[in-house]
Amino acid sequence: MTTTTAQEVRAAADALVAAFAEGRLDDYFGAFAPDATFVFHTTPERLGSTAEYRALWRRWVEQDGFRVLGCVSSAQLIQHFGDTAVFSHDVETRVATHAGEETVQERETIVFTRADTGGWTAVHEHLSARTTA
Repeated sequence: MTTTTAQEVRAAADALVAAFAEGRLDDYFGAFAPDATFVFHTTPERLGSTAEYRALWRRWVEQDGFRVLGCVSSAQLIQHFGDTAVFSHDVETRVATHAGEETVQERETIVFTRADTGGWTAVHEHLSARTTA
């Protein structure tokens, strides 16, 4: 992997995580391809599009008062395979709901593909619980 490719993927991942952490939902969801897929340990089914994920997010907000208060990414790894890159990291996310505030520890993998414009677009996200020692 070239340094430039790693920098481009890291910039795309950093922008996605920052948009999530700051509640900039249009930027966050805009980082994903329309046909991106999502697998979350908190959701029983795989989501088959960014629109499905956005609709689920709206339900979280409406039903639970869900909002992200902050997110820290660590232990980042980027693997490059041609026009695809895999970004994995540990995430610590502070969230609020009607029940109160909570900090969740998770691991996340985001698969990026090189877009026609030359940038990197997220096409898959997998989130799993992370236990802390």
